[in-house]
Amino acid sequence: MSTVLVARLDSDGDVLLSGPALRAVRRGCDRLLLLCGPRGKAAARLLPGVDEVIVWRCPWVDPEPQPVDPADVGETVARLQETRPEAALVLTSASQSPLPTALLLRLAGVPWVGAISHDYPGSLLDLRHRPPERGLHEVQRMLSLVEAAGYPSAGDPFDNRLAVRRPLPSASHLTGSSPYVVVHPGASVPSRATSSAWLRELVCRLTGLGRRVVVTGGPHEMQLTQEVSGDQATDLGGRTSLAELADVLRRATAVVVGNTGPAHLAAAVGAPVVSLFSPVVPVERWKPWGVPCVVLGDQWAACRGTRARACPVPGHPCLEDLAHDDVIAALAALELELSA
Repeated sequence: MSTVLVARLDSDGDVLLSGPALRAVRRGCDRLLLLCGPRGKAAARLLPGVDEVIVWRCPWVDPEPQPVDPADVGETVARLQETRPEAALVLTSASQSPLPTALLLRLAGVPWVGAISHDYPGSLLDLRHRPPERGLHEVQRMLSLVEAAGYPSAGDPFDNRLAVRRPLPSASHLTGSSPYVVVHPGASVPSRATSSAWLRELVCRLTGLGRRVVVTGGPHEMQLTQEVSGDQATDLGGRTSLAELADVLRRATAVVVGNTGPAHLAAAVGAPVVSLFSPVVPVERWKPWGVPCVVLGDQWAACRGTRARACPVPGHPCLEDLAHDDVIAALAALELELSA
């Protein structure tokens, strides 16, 4: 029985984007293992085709890294040795090096390792894949690696969309049955978030137009969702697991969200997205994949391409200067597209 291990050690959104590549690998092996970080484990457990999830907080990937602990690394190497994969693929974003993870896999005795690397890998990689640096979405970039490793994609663009395991746990008791728009105010880093005041005004404008609004967020975002909801919207902050959130998004007529994990979760359940996208990372690489989407936000702002975690421009103009009417128009355009 052939076993392949794939590493994607980032957060939920990155793990969700790896889904099409993982399904391609799973079609070519008997058992697929996913090595992920604690910030991505909830998404990892939602991905079709993954047989086992191994969780490790990687000190060269985690955004709040702990010091490198030789004992911890040794325990991880021993755990990977026990899984005995015949091959491994290291999935990374363009700003990350796969080589430390490749070294970990070599220490675990993995006989064949492939990754995208622009740096000389020595004996760490059997496949050093180098796709174009620009023009590929993150999904396409990962698919190009697994295809180069001998795991062809499905070919049909529809089959290469994001996906989650079904059935999802029902969240209808939280949302009710009448149509609603989701506004998700949180983001993984401050530079990608629109202010609560701006979003609060959006909620007021939408409810004033007769729309029902559901505001979502994690347990650490409950104050934020309360500020955005006020007494106008249904506040689900801290009330859903990631799987339940997926069902909330699936039922929405559209989702208004920044460049963060729930944007990719919305895409994974087929929800149309109005993306409030800060240009600190390239929109062509990180926008919601495979669903009707309208991208808003000044993509030529001064913060463009900086990868800044906190906005370097006073007033956060790339998002704060966006007109609420533009969001309302984008929602109408998505509805028109879906009804055509």
